[in-house]
Amino acid sequence: MVETANDMMRQGLSPSVSEVAETAGVSRSTAYRYFPTQAVMIQAVVAETLGPILAWQSELSDPGDRVAALVEESFPSISKNATTFRAALKLSLENQIGSTDPEENKSFARGHRIELLERALSPIRKTCSEEQVTRLSRALSMIYGIEGLIVLKDICGIEGEDATDVARWAARALVQAAMAETSGSGD
Repeated sequence: MVETANDMMRQGLSPSVSEVAETAGVSRSTAYRYFPTQAVMIQAVVAETLGPILAWQSELSDPGDRVAALVEESFPSISKNATTFRAALKLSLENQIGSTDPEENKSFARGHRIELLERALSPIRKTCSEEQVTRLSRALSMIYGIEGLIVLKDICGIEGEDATDVARWAARALVQAAMAETSGSGD
C-alpha cells in the first residue's frame, strides 16, 4: 500500500486510504487496519521516501561544511521525490485549514528536518548557546526541505544543481553568521 500511495502521490494525487486500497487490490478493512487515517498513510509514505536522507551522517567537524554536505546529499532526493513531498505538504495545509483541534494538526507534524539540522550542527554546540543553536536550526529550516525547493523552483525558476548550490550557499551563510555573532559577542 505504501508503494501504491507513493506512486499515486508522484502523479500529484492526494489519495484517500480507500482509493489506495482499491488501486492496490487490498480490502478496505485491511487498509484501515494498517492506516486508520489518511495522515497515518501519508506519514508512512514520507517516512519510506525519507529513509536514505534520515540515515545521513558526517565525519566533518566544521558546522558549515556539515550543513553544506547535508544539503548536497539530500537535495537531489528531495527534488526527485518532490511530487510526493508536495502532496504531503498539500495534505498538511488542507488539514490545518479550518481546524481548531491541535491534536488533528499534530497528525502531520514534521520534525525530521530539525533533527537532521541539529545533527549537522552538533559541533557548533561547543561555541554557541542552546538558544543560538535553536534559532539557527529554525532559520535553516526555511531553506532546507520541500518548501525551500518550491521557492527555488517555482518562484526563482531554478532547479537541479543550481537549486542545490543556492540552498548550500544560503545554509553555509547562516552558519557563518551565527558563528560570527558568537565570536563577536565576547562569549
